Amino acid sequence: MAVQIEVLGPGCDRCRTLYENAKSAVEALGVEADVRKIDDPAEMARRGIWASPALVVNGELVLAGHVATPRRVGELIGAAI
Repeated sequence: MAVQIEVLGPGCDRCRTLYENAKSAVEALGVEADVRKIDDPAEMARRGIWASPALVVNGELVLAGHVATPRRVGELIGAAI
C-alpha cells in the first residue's frame, strides 16, 4: 500500500519547497507514495491546521509551520510508516 503524503499550504514558495522536498524524500527512501499538494484554506481549517506549510503522512500531522529538508522529511515519513 502506498504511503499517503499531503503538503498543505496557501501555495507560497515555502509550501512549494516542502512539496518538492517531500517528493525528493520519497525518491530517496524508495517507497511507494502518493504525494499531494493541498492549497485549499477551507480544507486546512477543517483539519485544524493553522500554521503552514504542513506535512501530513497517512492522515497524521507530522510537521507544521516550517520547511523541512528532504532528509528530515524522510525521517518523518519513516517514523510514520
